[in-house]
Amino acid sequence: MANFVMQVNEVVVPVTVKDTKGNAVSGLTWRDFTVYENATKETIRVFSVDPAALSLAFVIDQTLPSNIMDEVNQSMGAIQGALTPYDEAAVFSYTHFTKEWTGFTGGQSSRLPAVLSLAQSAGTDPTVPINEGDPFAVCSISINGNCPDPNLNQGHSTGGQFTPLPKEVHALNDAILAAAKELASRPKERRRVIYVISDGKEYGSKATWKEVVHYLQTNNIAVYATVVGDSARFGQEWLDRFHLPFEMYDNILYKYTSLTGGDMFFERGTSSMEKSYEKLAAEARNQYTLLYLSHESIYDGKYRSIDVRVDRPNVIVTAKPGYYPSAQVYK
Repeated sequence: MANFVMQVNEVVVPVTVKDTKGNAVSGLTWRDFTVYENATKETIRVFSVDPAALSLAFVIDQTLPSNIMDEVNQSMGAIQGALTPYDEAAVFSYTHFTKEWTGFTGGQSSRLPAVLSLAQSAGTDPTVPINEGDPFAVCSISINGNCPDPNLNQGHSTGGQFTPLPKEVHALNDAILAAAKELASRPKERRRVIYVISDGKEYGSKATWKEVVHYLQTNNIAVYATVVGDSARFGQEWLDRFHLPFEMYDNILYKYTSLTGGDMFFERGTSSMEKSYEKLAAEARNQYTLLYLSHESIYDGKYRSIDVRVDRPNVIVTAKPGYYPSAQVYK
């Protein structure tokens, strides 16, 4: 396992390199890589291909429709199989609020599968507006929960009114931020990863995605995701990039993964979800690791862009596009 002793101006950049078919490209050396920070070429001081120990914070979406939630529940038994004895994991879930099921525990501990079992949920299903004059409506006057006379229902003689539905709440931003705050205290030599299992919908969080991304980039945390449900349909990931003001975000996970150097797979069905856990954990663990000394002042807390290039044709390079050098905590 790689082990780094960090100085203040040292920058660690995990890099994934794939061919055009999505297969990992192995056998590269430091000579194949070039790193630029704020358009200035940096000297690579350390280059490693050793697998890194992972600190993974799993974030499970419990606002999924019940049929999708059932598939996620069945797939969660495969999560521990994607981890090694060197890894550690914490488990979070969210609906309109975030719940931490366990702090970091060993990747092969008996506690982890027990907690994942407890974190299973029935999911949620959309509610249909009901006309107050409808026989299935809730009575405006009731005795022991029963309607004494349908004629007493409000709106019965006027054709009724539609009962307004509460806004759906999908507090994804808040959940990722809670997981990130837990990860920020983990040792810097470990690879810090948030692994989200969700359809990516966001509405109702206290934190904005920009605030959360800032925190992630400051604390060297990458977001990976298995995208499920309607968001996993072919082509949906491109449609999700178009957002109407004041409406729910249908899938914002691509923002988190692209801005932190992570990755995501779009999966439908329990078997595909199970395979994605292993693939994404292996990808996060087996990256090329570059370390350089930033030429910027250690007292400058402004955002710094990173551009990693690989001297090979027809490859796709994934790395964090930048970082903030000083810590900032959002409460």
